[in-house]
Amino acid sequence: MTASEISSRPFDAVLCDLDNVIRFYDMAPLAELERAAGLAEGTTARVAYAPEVDLPLLLGKITKKEWVDSIASVLSDQVPQTHARQLGMALADAPFRADDVAVTLLRRVRRHMPLVLVTNATLELEHDLESMGLADLADHVVSSARVGVAKPDRKIYEVAACRAGTAFSRCLFVDDRLENVKAANTLGMTGVHYREPADLQKVLGFVLDS
Repeated sequence: MTASEISSRPFDAVLCDLDNVIRFYDMAPLAELERAAGLAEGTTARVAYAPEVDLPLLLGKITKKEWVDSIASVLSDQVPQTHARQLGMALADAPFRADDVAVTLLRRVRRHMPLVLVTNATLELEHDLESMGLADLADHVVSSARVGVAKPDRKIYEVAACRAGTAFSRCLFVDDRLENVKAANTLGMTGVHYREPADLQKVLGFVLDS
């Protein structure tokens, strides 16, 4: 990419979410357990991701085991304690995979500009990235559990932009959650509400085609 092309490009760094953009979970085993327990599919996730249950985990204040304890405590009002704990553990230990298409796109982008992962994650994130072969995917990783603040709080965007060495106005922010994208837009970032790899291909075409 020439100097003139660099000066005319719309942004100078990519800040990208992890879950439901790069990493995807297999919830089929959990759904089967929920049906067997007489619960509607998705019940465990709704309990687990309620802010009062989930946020302490994402801020690094509790362990995954303590998170499972909290999930089981709430679910025990609907199913026996043994089943409640089994459901919590099935969610916490759900198998996951990396999307090869998104990973390939982001690796190509990183050749041209900084790539920073910005994710609401647990203290196990580093291990998870290594297990997927993605420890070297990004220039920097900003994890809510490590910095003590979660999206859509402004502070985590500030940390990410600082790590990228780029002003807000020169950042592309990619996330599957619209509220996180809107928060980035408010700061002056270019936002992409991610649903499929084509969303990335469209906005990054000027890099991918070079």
